[in-house]
Amino acid sequence: MSMFRMAALSVAAAFALSAAPVSAAPLAVEFAGPDLPRDETVALPVAEGGLTGPVAAINAEAQGAVEQAMQAAGFKGKAGEVLPLYGVAGYRALLLVGVGRDALTRVALEDYGARAATRATGERVHVVVPESAEADAPSHVANGALLGSYSFDKYRTKEPAAARTLVVHTAAPDAAAQRYRQSWQPVAEGVAFARTLVNEPANALWPEEFVERTRAAFKGVKGVTIEALDVPAMEKLGMGALLGVGQGSKRPPRLLVVRYQGAGADDAPVVFAGKGITFDSGGISLKPGAGMGQMKYDMTGAASATGAVLALAKREAKVNAVAIAALAENMPDGNAIRPGDVLKTMSGKTIEVISTDAEGRLVLADAVTYAQARFRPRLLVDLATLTGAVRSALGDDYAGLFTRHDALAEQVSSAGKKAGEDVWRLPLHPDYAKGIASTIADLKGGADGRAYPGAGIGAQVIGTFVAEETPWVHLDIASVAWLDIAQPTKPAGATAFGVRLLDQLVRDHYEAR
Repeated sequence: MSMFRMAALSVAAAFALSAAPVSAAPLAVEFAGPDLPRDETVALPVAEGGLTGPVAAINAEAQGAVEQAMQAAGFKGKAGEVLPLYGVAGYRALLLVGVGRDALTRVALEDYGARAATRATGERVHVVVPESAEADAPSHVANGALLGSYSFDKYRTKEPAAARTLVVHTAAPDAAAQRYRQSWQPVAEGVAFARTLVNEPANALWPEEFVERTRAAFKGVKGVTIEALDVPAMEKLGMGALLGVGQGSKRPPRLLVVRYQGAGADDAPVVFAGKGITFDSGGISLKPGAGMGQMKYDMTGAASATGAVLALAKREAKVNAVAIAALAENMPDGNAIRPGDVLKTMSGKTIEVISTDAEGRLVLADAVTYAQARFRPRLLVDLATLTGAVRSALGDDYAGLFTRHDALAEQVSSAGKKAGEDVWRLPLHPDYAKGIASTIADLKGGADGRAYPGAGIGAQVIGTFVAEETPWVHLDIASVAWLDIAQPTKPAGATAFGVRLLDQLVRDHYEAR
């Protein structure tokens, strides 16, 4: 066996040992020209079908050593493959990252950036931008690295990981850096803000604390006003559904309203209304103990709605946007609502409570009513970890999309695909109205008896409070808000699903050119 063959096999063994991501650490992003340093880690894109670009040049300089090492390790350049090499052509460390054979979309570029940042070792990692038709390819690589490097470890009693720097190498670094700072880094910041809110335990985050965290995040951001409706203010507006959900907790509910003015004063805003149950015990309809601790994530809709507006405001999008967070803690004390109770909503309609664990539709009933009455939105999107049924229907690959408007469904589906947050449209069948008919109130909060689809019934309840003429979308994100197994740009835990989708939706259809 040749000495090189032995070295190549050693490289393959090193690949097996180092395939897992390195410890996440704070990541700074810089941009530089095409010249690559030899004394620091360099990540290179490798497509299926042959070596091109910088990796081909390095392979030629190394007299074919890169290609031989790839063959020894069985590395073909498929998307997701990663192969570290050491001491080749005078480079301290090279990280080959497979990008497949298809055209590189925004999602593929973000995945590449995430793998490069999380698999490479060293305090400075240099990443070569792959060839792509995407004009903002350098930004997408950088954002993927930030998204994939996110971690939430504030409660771990260990030494914090050292700060790291990602250097993105591209032909026009100054222009790429400016574009990234202005247009795309704010999206990663919006995602990180929402993820951190969701990852916080419920003893550290409750309605009032959510409000304070939001005020801190938006401090100094231009064009933003924030207000929080307390219990007396909500009582005055008749928000009996939101107040009812929160009345079993010692921590009072809030309705948080974040307004960003990036367009004309008379322009109608896009409004994102989020379910914000900071902890969901199920109330009197108590959940099983197993897995209840994960119910801190039941405020993902509110976090993502707020994070999306943070992204829009920080990148100074030419749009008016509003985030409404319906915040409450659903607890089972002696003052809690009961199954069979009737609540009067802000709209004047009454709801018979079937299960106190179907609380998200109750808080959103008042939130969407408030949104329409105050803002008359050009678009209303509500986001909620609403039903376990949507997970049964779609797994963790898609959020459930409900709307009465075909054009809106296409817009949201397209934006989700571009942003890497896929949705799947589910029906709003007229028959669902029969399932929520009540004998003592205007409607029931859920269906009982006949087996109606749970996700559709939840959407139907919320839709009852949305005028037919209002462009409205309901996103049931219960299936995608939390991951047990990490994906390239989504570490295990909170995903902040919806921030990227809503930002892309605004870019495509609602932002002034």
